[in-house]
Amino acid sequence: MSKKKEIAKTNVMRLLDEAKIPYTPHSYDPKVAISADDVAKVLNEDPSHVFKTLVTVAKSGEHYVFVLPATGELDLKKAAKAAGEKNIEMIPQKNLLPLTGYIHGGCSPIGMKKAFVTFIDASAENCSHIFVSGGKIGVQVEIEPHALAEFVSASFAPITEEKR
Repeated sequence: MSKKKEIAKTNVMRLLDEAKIPYTPHSYDPKVAISADDVAKVLNEDPSHVFKTLVTVAKSGEHYVFVLPATGELDLKKAAKAAGEKNIEMIPQKNLLPLTGYIHGGCSPIGMKKAFVTFIDASAENCSHIFVSGGKIGVQVEIEPHALAEFVSASFAPITEEKR
């Protein structure tokens, strides 16, 4: 009988535990997968249920967080419209850690240094669960999307374009 490997608690998991929000942690070899597509393959999950977290900055200087499926890319025009901004662009990767407390590949919408306005792609509304980063590369949390949205005060919006 094999015993399932215990996953060390991340700050994301501690915050969800504290808020009594149900989730299921999943781990994988971080050398094997960093992109959401790779994570979906490694976890043997539908890529439309494995979500990536992207951080942007608007012309106004405001930062926004967008959570979207591995199957898509952030549509910057749709993202700007959702945020009520004229223009939005990705932040430089070097700004991610100081701004959010997370590194590239381990960025979660849960537990950032500051609460940013957050949008989850509208496709998540039809999912019973989605996967988001558990706060470090190699860890994902499976969570009900409406519970996630409520916890991080996110709105659902059509922000994704299909990958070309």
